[in-house]
Amino acid sequence: MNKRDFLRTMMASPLVMGGSFKRLESLVPTICGVPPQSVASDETFWQEVRRGYRLKPDYINLESGYYCITPQETLENFIHHVREVNYQGSYYMRTVQVENKAAVATRLAGMLGCQEDEVIITRNTTESLDTVIGGIDWKPGDQAVMAEQDYFAMLEMFRLQADRHGIVNKMISVPNHPVSDQEIVDLYESAITPRTRLLMVCHIINITGQILPVRKICDMAHERGVEVMVDGAHAFGHFDFDIYDLDCDYYGSSLHKWLSTPLGAGLLYVRKNKVAQLWPLFGDPREPDDILRLNHTGTHPAHTDLAIGNAIDYLEGLGIERKEARMRYLQRYWRAGLKEVDRIVLNTPEESHRSCGIGNVGIDGMKPSEMAERLMNEHRIFTVAIDGAGVHGCRISPNVFTTSKELDVFIDAVNQLARST
Repeated sequence: MNKRDFLRTMMASPLVMGGSFKRLESLVPTICGVPPQSVASDETFWQEVRRGYRLKPDYINLESGYYCITPQETLENFIHHVREVNYQGSYYMRTVQVENKAAVATRLAGMLGCQEDEVIITRNTTESLDTVIGGIDWKPGDQAVMAEQDYFAMLEMFRLQADRHGIVNKMISVPNHPVSDQEIVDLYESAITPRTRLLMVCHIINITGQILPVRKICDMAHERGVEVMVDGAHAFGHFDFDIYDLDCDYYGSSLHKWLSTPLGAGLLYVRKNKVAQLWPLFGDPREPDDILRLNHTGTHPAHTDLAIGNAIDYLEGLGIERKEARMRYLQRYWRAGLKEVDRIVLNTPEESHRSCGIGNVGIDGMKPSEMAERLMNEHRIFTVAIDGAGVHGCRISPNVFTTSKELDVFIDAVNQLARST
């Protein structure tokens, strides 16, 4: 059974209580049969999608990278689950909690395209990847490879292992505008030595939106006997991919980002034959090759697990291909409006396969913090400043509810800032 057939089967499951998406169900048939690339620029369609969100009118939100606002119908289902779990109390927790969580994890495995016993639900990417970093049986002198553009929390976890176990962390720097995939692969390979045990790489770099050639990096690392852990915080639910096509050993993501679940949901993929070698961060009596031994974090908000199922329903209803096409369209829309402007610095590769919905733009001679502050104070546009690791600008991460008119406002605002002294 292929991935999409599997998901359609799971969507028929009685697991999801109150899973109604009436707006989406009435909207999507209007564009059935239309290629995703054509739907991407259909502002009428996306305006209707936008109506399914409750958005604060005080500013234009171009910072979905931290947390993607949950659609109202998903939110209402989440609230329903909170009430239902509270209504049933310990009865729910002692009877169907574990079964329901397992069913949702199986659906996530279906989206990834892997076996159900290779995925667990976590709270976020940091927890997922720290489970791997902290679970390896490090020896003094062992080495790990990473990039300065990686997320700070994982870099700190590697530093902790250096302090605790005496490992050596080898740092490379990914160029904002690589000339080829091979340039990036060669950079990672240059840091590998006979003592290297683990290589960490971003699927999509959070501060620039650059998509890295993960499969090529994995192939290179595996030839050298090195395992690969992928930070997919911004990839899952953002664009379509199959985990086995990447051929990585470990993969973590935050579901409250581009899958748009409520806060506090993530996933960890561990290749089946790698499970037994990881030390759990918390004690668990299961067999060494059972991935659930890595997931014993105690009592947790079970209603969030159920809401993950609703978020999957929403994304499947909208269509990941349509979402990906829209996200690419939005990034290229604002990019095109700024490309020829003096003082503009685009920190995201131009090639279509090297980015999706996230981009980064700076203004020569202006600190990113000033740029972000002025965008908010003078133009009511919310972004986030990035100033480090070779990146100096504001991360721009629109969402499916973002309109081209909002991006026109953004383009005009950045033009004004670039012309200012």
